[in-house]
Amino acid sequence: MDIRSVIAAQNYAGARPATQADPDHQGAAQGLRATFQDFAATLKHSEQVAQSSMVGQADPHALVQALAQTELAVETAVIVRNKVVEAYQEILRMPV
Repeated sequence: MDIRSVIAAQNYAGARPATQADPDHQGAAQGLRATFQDFAATLKHSEQVAQSSMVGQADPHALVQALAQTELAVETAVIVRNKVVEAYQEILRMPV
């Protein structure tokens, strides 16, 4: 057996744990999950305030504030979506 293949096999075996998923690691997936949960919570809160306002239980100022927060959240989501689509299109344009 060639010494280079033995060294390559040893290096591969040593590097293999780096490719395994670490369930305790709080990476980008956790950050995205928290962002989506915050977005959903903002929409839900705004809906509750709007319903309360319709029956006269919430003041108009709270309704305007909730709608402004929702508008900002939706605009942010649209901007992020556009950036993701733009990045995907840029990747598709790359020569192979």
